[in-house]
Amino acid sequence: MAIQKATVIGAGQMGSGIAQTLAQSGMEVTLYDLDRSTVDRGIKMISTSLNRLVSKGKTTDEQRSQLLERIVPVTDFDSMQEAELVIEAAPERMETKQRIFAELDQICMPHTILASNTSSLSITELGSATNRASFVIGMHFMNPVPIMPLVEIIRGLETSDETFEKIQHLTHKLGKTPVEVKDFPGFVSNRILMPMINEAIYTVYEGVAEPEAVDQVMKLGMNHPMGPIALADFIGLDTCLAIMETLYLGFGDSKYRPCPLLRKYVQAGWLGRKTGRGFYRYS
Repeated sequence: MAIQKATVIGAGQMGSGIAQTLAQSGMEVTLYDLDRSTVDRGIKMISTSLNRLVSKGKTTDEQRSQLLERIVPVTDFDSMQEAELVIEAAPERMETKQRIFAELDQICMPHTILASNTSSLSITELGSATNRASFVIGMHFMNPVPIMPLVEIIRGLETSDETFEKIQHLTHKLGKTPVEVKDFPGFVSNRILMPMINEAIYTVYEGVAEPEAVDQVMKLGMNHPMGPIALADFIGLDTCLAIMETLYLGFGDSKYRPCPLLRKYVQAGWLGRKTGRGFYRYS
């Protein structure tokens, strides 16, 4: 039976994008975060995104209003008791995510699927925080969620075939392309992408070139739509650092060692676009 009711935990950029995408497929969605102001910001991001679609003629005002009505903002964790699917999009910290999954395991229906939008952390380890590891799976959406077509589907050690097939079917329903990957640090996308970004930051750290020059080389010479330094700012330098640390810890290989300059910028609170400053400044 197709999934009709879903909850998204985390009303940030990724969570709000996931909620919008689910609602666009006709699903009833609950968008949860710890406080009302954060949830309201998430709803505002969705509204802004939909306004752009209206202005481009890709949807109507009526469809926009109907979609927003399908997204219910909440701050009460118990509100997700009837969800058939919960997608967690909390900060990239294992202890935070495990705590959420343990609470969900107690609150949700026995057959509810618990999915994580983690970009690098172990699905098997997340599943171990519950008594339903066969219902735990990774759904790694790409940013910006409403636009990017890929979803990495990650099976933990105990994820059942039925859970995988339901999520694969749902991903197709969302108009996305599901790609199955194994549960290893960084999966496929970030195991390849993040070391490239980290190496780009090393070239700045070692004085080889300025950020603008690094990005120009990769855009003009390698045909990348966005340079790796600008992409790091877009993703969030704190997220980049967290993923590199997961790779470094998971594989124990020095090639995954985070660049000291990346660590320094995160310590300074220069996290990229979301804070107005990273390797570039943003108004």
